[in-house]
Amino acid sequence: MAANTSWAALGKATDLRNRILFTLGLLIVYRLGTFIPVPGIDGVALREFMDGAAQGIGGILSMFTGGALGRMGIFALGIMPYISASIIVQLLTSMVPALEQLKKEGDAGRKKINQYTRYGTVALATLQSYGLAVSLEAGDLAHDPGMFFRIACMITLVGGTMFLMWLGEQITNRGIGNGISLIIFVGIIAEVPAALAQFFSQGRSGAISPAVIIGVILMVIAVIAFVVFMERALRKIHIQYPRRQVGMKVYDGGSSHLPIKVNPAGVIPAIFASSLLLLPTTISTFSGSQTGPIMSTILAYFGPGQPLYLLFFVAMIVFFAYFYTYNVSFKPDEVADNLKNQNGFVPGIRPGKKTAEYLEYVTSRILVLGAAYLAAVCLLPEVLRGQLAIPFYFGGTSVLIVVSVTMDTIQQVQSHLLAHQYEGLLEKSQLSGKGRKRKRKGAARR
Repeated sequence: MAANTSWAALGKATDLRNRILFTLGLLIVYRLGTFIPVPGIDGVALREFMDGAAQGIGGILSMFTGGALGRMGIFALGIMPYISASIIVQLLTSMVPALEQLKKEGDAGRKKINQYTRYGTVALATLQSYGLAVSLEAGDLAHDPGMFFRIACMITLVGGTMFLMWLGEQITNRGIGNGISLIIFVGIIAEVPAALAQFFSQGRSGAISPAVIIGVILMVIAVIAFVVFMERALRKIHIQYPRRQVGMKVYDGGSSHLPIKVNPAGVIPAIFASSLLLLPTTISTFSGSQTGPIMSTILAYFGPGQPLYLLFFVAMIVFFAYFYTYNVSFKPDEVADNLKNQNGFVPGIRPGKKTAEYLEYVTSRILVLGAAYLAAVCLLPEVLRGQLAIPFYFGGTSVLIVVSVTMDTIQQVQSHLLAHQYEGLLEKSQLSGKGRKRKRKGAARR
C-alpha cells in the first residue's frame, strides 16, 4: 500500500506536506479543547461519577468525544450532533422532492444542503446541551445550579460543537483525509493508552485472567486483519469500449474494469448507527437516580450488551450501509450515464437503463456481504465486551473506525504523491524538450 511512499518523496511534495501539517495543527487544537472545562462544573464529583460510569453508557459517550465528556470539556457533545443532522438531512433529501432537486443542481445545491445541515446541527446541539445541563444539575454535578448555569452550559457546548464542525470542514477542504472521521479517529486513539493501562491493571489485580487478556489481544489483531481484507475487497465488472474513428485514424476498442467495493460506504454506517444509539442516552447519563421513567426504560432495554440494543445496532448498520451506498458513494444511474457518455458498456448488457439495473443488481447483492461484515465486526466484540467487561476502545466499532480512517488517509496521501510525481515527470519532459531545441539552433548557426 505504501510502495510509492517515502520520506524523500514526501519532502519534495510541498503541497502535501503543508496539508499534513495543517491537519495535524487543527487536530492538536481539537485535543487541547477537550481539556477546557465547561464553567460551573464540580470537577471532583464529575470524576467520581465517570469512574463509576466508565464501563456503562458513559464509556461509549466518552470514547466518541475523545474523553471530553468525561472531563465535561467544551467539546463534550463532540461531533455527534453534526452527524445526526447529516443523517436527517440525507433522509429528507431522498424523500422530499424539493431537496432532491437541490441535490441535482451541482455546487449551489450542495452548498444549500450543507447550510440546512448546519442549521440542524445548531438545533440538535441546543436540545442536547439543554438536556445535558439539566441532567448535570439533577446529578448534583454543578456548583451553582440555575438558569445562568444552563445558559452558560448551552452556549459553551453548542459553540464547541459548531467549532468542531468548522474544524472538520477545514480539514476536508484544506488538509488531508475526511475531517469528521479524523476527529473521531483522534479522539479514540488519544484515549487508547489510558484504556490499555486500565485493562492491564485489571489483569494484575486479578479481576481479569491472563487467558482473557491474551484472547482479547488476539481478537483485536484478528479483527484488524479482517477489516483490512474486507475494506480492500473488490468486485470487478468488465467494461468494453468499441472501436472509434478520429479523422483518418481508427483506434481499437479497449477494455477495463469497474471496481465495486464490498463495503462502498466505509465506516459511515457504524458511525451513523452509533450516533443514533447515543442520541437518547446522552441526556440521561448524568442524571443518575433522577432519570424519568421513560429514560429509565430506554436505558434498561437499550443499554450496551442488551438484546434490543444489539438488534437495533445491527438494523441501523444494515440500513445505512444500503442508504449511504445508493445515495452518496455509488449511484448506479450516474455510473451508467457516465459509461454511456464514454461509449463504454458491460458485455451482454444494453447501455443506459439496463446497465443501471444490472449495476444495482450486483451492488445490492455485494452489500449483503458488506453489511453482514460491518454488523459482525461491530457486534461480536460488543457481545464479548459485555461478557468480559473489557474497555470500549477494544470494541468492533472503534477498531473499524481506526483501521478504515487510517487506510483512507494513506490512500489520499498516496494519490497526492502520485500526482506530484506525474507533475515532476511532465516538468522534466518539458525542460528536456526545450534543451533539445536550443542544441538544434546552435548546430544550425555553426
